[in-house]
Amino acid sequence: MTSSSTPAPARSPAPPGIPSRSPRPGAATSSAAPPSPGCAAACPLRDRCTTAKTGRVVTIRPHHDLQAAARHQAATDPDWQDDYRRWRPMVERAVAWLVARGNRRLRYRGTDANDRWLHHRAAALNLRRLVNLGLAYTNGIWTVIPITA
Repeated sequence: MTSSSTPAPARSPAPPGIPSRSPRPGAATSSAAPPSPGCAAACPLRDRCTTAKTGRVVTIRPHHDLQAAARHQAATDPDWQDDYRRWRPMVERAVAWLVARGNRRLRYRGTDANDRWLHHRAAALNLRRLVNLGLAYTNGIWTVIPITA
């Protein structure tokens, strides 16, 4: 290991060959400058100031107001919370079935092959669920066999 007086090259935040992201067109961007040397130490908002030399960039997306209103409704509306509690377990269960046994990542390149895979996977899961609920194929006919407990 050798020591060198030349600094190491600066690294890009994105992998080589991939441009770093910039705000989407239409996104409002505001920036805050770093605290000035004359900033009062007794300022009540001093702990909120950034200590970064280059300041800070805050990006406000076009639908920020809608998202904030939806979050407020989710936090305060009892009807919304009841619906959420009613439907969430079923949705979570369906997603868990979909991604079970190594299916969390896509296997193919391209949207067509992955779309085809997703539809086949969903159809297989639906068929498995129907069979568990009593659907049977006998003598070329699909029938529902009542489940006795």
